This record gives sequence, structure tokens and C-alpha cells, in this order.
Amino acid sequence: MDIICKRPRGTEDKLPKEIYKWRTVEKIAAQTAEVYGCKEIRTPTFEYTELFQRGVGSTTDVVQKEMYTFDDKKGRSITLKPEGTAGVVRAAIENGLFNDALPLKTYYFTRCFRYETPQSGRLREFNQFGVEVFGAASPSADAEVISLANDVINRLGVKNISLEINSIGCPACRAEYYKALKNYYEQYKDKLCDTCLERLDRNPMRLLDCKSEICSAFKENAPRILDYLCDDCKTHFDGVKARLDALDIKYTVNPLIVRGLDYYTNTVFEFISNDIGSQGAVCAGGRYNGLVEEIGGAPTAGLGFAMGLERIIMVMDSQSLDYEQDAKCDLYLATFDDETNIYAMKLAQRLRNDGFRVEFDTCGRSFKSQMKYANKLDAAYCMVIGSDEIASRSAKLKRMSDGEEVSVSLDDTLSEKLNMLMMNI
Repeated sequence: MDIICKRPRGTEDKLPKEIYKWRTVEKIAAQTAEVYGCKEIRTPTFEYTELFQRGVGSTTDVVQKEMYTFDDKKGRSITLKPEGTAGVVRAAIENGLFNDALPLKTYYFTRCFRYETPQSGRLREFNQFGVEVFGAASPSADAEVISLANDVINRLGVKNISLEINSIGCPACRAEYYKALKNYYEQYKDKLCDTCLERLDRNPMRLLDCKSEICSAFKENAPRILDYLCDDCKTHFDGVKARLDALDIKYTVNPLIVRGLDYYTNTVFEFISNDIGSQGAVCAGGRYNGLVEEIGGAPTAGLGFAMGLERIIMVMDSQSLDYEQDAKCDLYLATFDDETNIYAMKLAQRLRNDGFRVEFDTCGRSFKSQMKYANKLDAAYCMVIGSDEIASRSAKLKRMSDGEEVSVSLDDTLSEKLNMLMMNI
């Protein structure tokens, strides 16, 4: 097959027959975010590269290895966004959203791009549902954001999801932790993978996120960040746990969760499924109190999460969960010739304006083929439009499920009649 007819590796086509799954997840996610007071925000697919270098962190794998970066026609470095948070922060600063009443609560659906080895649950172009909250520094905000993510998962009906939380402290207490980590890993320096050797001096906490078998074995006995938290960070984390307990949200404290982006501080969390293999994290996030200032705004507390839509749908499929099915054709208008086809077109337009899903022949099919097509559409009703029906301004509605027919007028009362019939299907 010619390459022009092949999608790039690491991408997926979302086909019409599957879109109902995406609509179900997006609808429930949006409704849940809105009952928590979040408002939707949409940001560009690409940003200036410096935004991600400063916001995500120059030592992260995302910035060092995975970004799709190119120069535009004026030589400016542009990057397809690898994650959603930095763009939302930039938009809030540029548009003065932090001048409004705080907290600022936002949600979004976005496509992200990372050059990674494609595998099940990990694509180079992928979709996320995200929530970002600004101006709320208390443990209640952390618990509320986690609760929002938990509610989305529960409303989708997803089971067997575990919540793991941790605190990675603030820059002050993390500095002492970095020293302890570096001292610990020095004894294994000649055995570390090349990536961990690079991280050891610049960002030693990222060694805990290494997936190689050798480095993973070392981290089991590594110092734990929870032993190095300052009093303020410990109090904050205790407050988060107390509120999750009050909400009856089950969790496990996992001191090895560090997240892969440099902007995180204090609370970090992951919702993990065991039903989709190694890529089990379906939702992850945390607090990032220094990010707004790092990008150029005034010091502003922030926190949020991103939920991988491909992964959550994989889990739902693996658990055979129900989706809100796509709406099907309400009425098919079968015709015989140009005169009846034109009449059907006008009638279809009138009914569509009243909210009905109506189809008629646009392919020049025979009457028999039209009826077969109506069956393939799984139309609820079919109506034959011939010259007699046009002359009498009346026709018969045939219920396709059982063949029952009812006479109806083609005047303005048709929509009302059709609506009553549809309610009884």
C-alpha cells in the first residue's frame, strides 16, 4: 500500500463506528468537571518551545527525548504540546485569568504528542482529559481534585482502579532528599543505566522512575521522600489524607511515585488499572505551586491531573462496560423518482429542523435498494413518498422493528406525531 494511505506509526484513526465510546467518556468527564465548578478552556495545539523547556523541565524525558519540535518559516522554535498543563498556565497569564476571582477551575480535552516507542496504551499522538485549578493552596483543593478524577472513573463504571498517592515535598525539603539520594546511588554508579547516570546530578529523584530491571532493583532500598518532608509539607500531606479519608476515597501511600515532569511539588497521585498491562496509569496528577511563577506569572498555587482517554477506553472495553450508544436514524424516506425525491428532501429538512434524524436517497438507488439501506441504517421508521402521498398530503409510517403501520398527515403535525411514536419505541 502506498505510504500516503497509511497513518504514521504511533497514531490511531477514531472511526465513526467507535466514536460513541469517545462521546460517552467526554460527556461524563465534562459533566463531572462542571458540577465541581470547572469551566472549559481550549489552548493551541502548538506553543513556543521555551514554554515546555521552562514549564515541563529541561531534565525530563519529555523535553530531552520526546517532543515534536520544529522551526517555523521565520525560524522560531515551535513544539506540538506534549502535555496540557503548561499551555493552560500560559493562557491564564496572557489573558489575565488570574485577575478574576480565585480559585480558577478549568478543564479541557486535548491532543498531545510525544515521540515514544508505540505500544498498547502508549501512542505518539494521544488524547487527554485534564483539569487544572489555580489559587487554592489548602489540602482541601488536593482532595477535591482527586475526588473529581475519582468521580469521573466511578461514573464511567470502571472497576478495579487503585489510587496511589505520595508527597514529593517542596524545593526546600527536596534539596536534603536529593543529597540523600545521591549518596545512596553513588555505590551503584558503575551499574546504573546511561539515563540514570545523566539524572544523578541534575535530578536524582527521577532515578526512582526508571523502568530498567537493574535500576528498579536499586530503588527498593533507596531513601524515601516522606522521611525528609519539612513540617509544612508533612502537615499538608496529612491534611490531604484526612480529607480523602473523610470522603471515603480509598488510597495507598506509594513513596516511589515521583511523576515524570519537573513542575510537581507536594501531592502527587496516580489512578492505576491492572486490566491493561504495563501501561496501567489511566490518570495522574498533583500539585505544582511554582509553575505559574516559573512561566512568568505571579506566585500562584496550582494543581491538576490528566486522564488518558485511550487508556480509559481500553479499560472500559476490557471490562465490557456499556457506553451511551450513538443515535440512529429516526426516519428513512423512500422515493421513486426526481419529483418524489425533491419532496422528500424538503420534508427531511423540515423534520431535521425539528430535531429528527432523517435520511433519504442521495445515491440514485432503486426503491428495493433503498429499503435494504434503511434496514442497514437500523432506522426506527420508514415512510414511502410517492405521487399519491404527495397528492393526498398523507402517508404511512412503518415501524421497522415489527412492520406496524400508522397513517399520518404530512402537514405541520407530522413532527408532533413522529415524536409521540418515537417515545413509545
